[in-house]
Amino acid sequence: MDAEMILQLRPRLSEFLGEFDDCFARSDTRAHFPIYVEGQLSDLEEKSVEPIAFHAGVAPRTLQEFLSLLKWDHDRMCDRLQEIVVRDHLGPHVVGLIDETSDAKKGNKTPGVQRQWCGSTGKKDNCIVTVHLGLANGDFHCLLDGELYLPESWADDWDRRREAKIPDDMVYRPKWEIALRLHDHARSNGVVLPWLTFDEGYGGKPPFLRALIDRHQRFVGEVPRSFTGWITPPRKTHRPFRRGRRGRGRKIPRLVSGSRPAITVENMLKYSPQLRDKKWERWRVRDGVQGPMIWEVTHVLFFPKDDKGMPCSQPMHLIVARNVLKPDEIKFFVSNAPPETPVGTMLIVAFTRWHVERCFEDGKGEVGLDQYEGRRYPGLKRHLILSAVSYLFLARTRQEFAKKKSRGHRLQHPNGDCGSHPLLVA
Repeated sequence: MDAEMILQLRPRLSEFLGEFDDCFARSDTRAHFPIYVEGQLSDLEEKSVEPIAFHAGVAPRTLQEFLSLLKWDHDRMCDRLQEIVVRDHLGPHVVGLIDETSDAKKGNKTPGVQRQWCGSTGKKDNCIVTVHLGLANGDFHCLLDGELYLPESWADDWDRRREAKIPDDMVYRPKWEIALRLHDHARSNGVVLPWLTFDEGYGGKPPFLRALIDRHQRFVGEVPRSFTGWITPPRKTHRPFRRGRRGRGRKIPRLVSGSRPAITVENMLKYSPQLRDKKWERWRVRDGVQGPMIWEVTHVLFFPKDDKGMPCSQPMHLIVARNVLKPDEIKFFVSNAPPETPVGTMLIVAFTRWHVERCFEDGKGEVGLDQYEGRRYPGLKRHLILSAVSYLFLARTRQEFAKKKSRGHRLQHPNGDCGSHPLLVA
């Protein structure tokens, strides 16, 4: 947005920001809130604290203190943001989005920074990683919450933690546990997600999938080629087995002797007749900037291997999608949707993940999501929440002023058919 557009939208922005007034106990602290948000929505090239402060004619230290030191309730702000989304943007076709993003940083003072894989630079680099929960509903998308991934090197270094003001109860957690916490927090605020989707970094973690199943959360998630299971489940037995009737028996339940071991989904596609010999169908998943995106798809029900090495009691969908223009690009998805769920519905959910990538792209390019330069965790946490608030206003404004109607596909709700499916290409 340029300055003229912000002036035109200022009454609407003031009304929107007014919904967060009770997050601030003091009016002088609350006065910094619109300064920061307007700076993020402006056409400034750099949107860190100093450029925003200079642009607004305030001392940079004032905004630095607003982020890291002044007393205001950023957790309530996150809750209020989610309440607004529940009120205005939920519906039967909503898809929850889980993903992470990384921001390259210099030095070793930014909370959580270390040499690790950095998606923004495409290599191992000095960076921080944050895990996010987003939401897509047709053409509308936004971020609901975000949290820092705290590496073990930071979690075990108490001097470094105290200097960065990292709470004592914040411990190392794998990214999928962070994602699960964000999901549970949003659900506690009434954010009902008919569907959830994520990439193989999360789908490849069986404990994460089991946790979602225990929460009765429907999902379609990408899994790595090494994900294992059976198309035809082997028999299990509860009879103990002792060689020569002596010694301690094998653990039970166990697979019947001679059962075929679980194999990877990649090998299922190559060698299992139930999947290998099935006809591929072409689907136009969505229209991209370079034209329609066409994928060939095949599908089967299968039984993933559980944490005890047994086949799961309930089958899941295994969907294999192959890019028509790039046949070597193959994606594997699993879903706990009911067996009768149409493949087209699950494909829409799976390929809705581009929305969260767009959230990151716009968040960094439009509101400065990646431009936190402080050295304290509270400031980083508040920056993530403020960026989500700024982006929500941007997304709402874009939706209201859009001239074209949404082209988003309608999804089937887990409890029934609610609309159309992707176009099957002959």
